[in-house]
Amino acid sequence: MIIVSGHLYVAPEVRDAYLAGCVEVVEQARATAGCLDFALAADLVEPGRINVYERWESEAALEAFRGDGTSDEQSVQILDAEVHRYRISSVEPA
Repeated sequence: MIIVSGHLYVAPEVRDAYLAGCVEVVEQARATAGCLDFALAADLVEPGRINVYERWESEAALEAFRGDGTSDEQSVQILDAEVHRYRISSVEPA
């Protein structure tokens, strides 16, 4: 299992528009074979922060979806980002 998690920053005044522009990507990801979860969400405390969470069955499923990554229009809005990929070897119910 692969988890992609972290956060990115956009200007606070464009965050809502940025997230609205991501709706189709989230829908596509969730419909992709091997996607277990996919979420982008406004942070409750920091006005320009967007939290990222993805969970995939495998590296191959993630790479098949990822393709070229974010659009140029979205990329130029990202001021900073810290997102990491984690390879999980076992999972237990909480």
